[in-house]
Amino acid sequence: MATDANTLDPPVSAPPNPWPALVFCMTFPTVMSWLETRWILPTPPEERSGFLSSLFLLGKILQFAFPLIYVGLTESRRLRLARPSRDGVLLGVVFSLVISAGLFGLYFLFLRGGNILGDTPARIHEWLEKFGFNSMGGFLMFAAVISIPHSFLEEYYWRWFVFGWMRRETNWVVAGVVSSLAFMSHHVVVLSYYLPGYFWTRVLPFSLCVAVGGFAWCWLYHRYENLYAPWLSHLMIDAAIMVVGYDMLVAK
Repeated sequence: MATDANTLDPPVSAPPNPWPALVFCMTFPTVMSWLETRWILPTPPEERSGFLSSLFLLGKILQFAFPLIYVGLTESRRLRLARPSRDGVLLGVVFSLVISAGLFGLYFLFLRGGNILGDTPARIHEWLEKFGFNSMGGFLMFAAVISIPHSFLEEYYWRWFVFGWMRRETNWVVAGVVSSLAFMSHHVVVLSYYLPGYFWTRVLPFSLCVAVGGFAWCWLYHRYENLYAPWLSHLMIDAAIMVVGYDMLVAK
């Protein structure tokens, strides 16, 4: 299977025993999310340990650098520029539009202005204040970072590396299910922080939606062999979530 700079598709021959690397990649983001929600977010900036903040930053760098480091150390690879698949991009856009419409419908028809979300808006506002994103410009910058580069990093990490390598050890369906559940796991930790006391009624259902989205992006990657389609789809859904987040803040 050819490899290019955009798909970053792993070579066909797997390195010896990739499972330790895969297990590490599937569990490390959850550990990082636990560290963030247990120690970073609840602590006021003036009381926050500089060591802990630096450790968290280094952990995030390690998380997203690890796949490239691992590939570089275990396999020699040839990169070339590939063109996106028109059908893949179109399908990714359609999927994201359907999910975004469902998200807006759920929020604006049932959740907005009620007590279902509890103190989630206040917690989000508190987070934005702690990190200096509590102005319009700050929020737009935060939304752009989450929607564009961060969504690409997640697709590169979860679909290219975790799913892409696991499907060489199993079939793509098993790889898609397992990697998507792992992708969901750190969202469970984060949502539990923003929706405390609502694990079964809100955290788990919303997290399962994340897993379904992750599996759909696995299928897009598997079907079209590049990151354009899942990345664009992920980007658009994250942007829709940012719209909902902004409305929660101004309507609280």
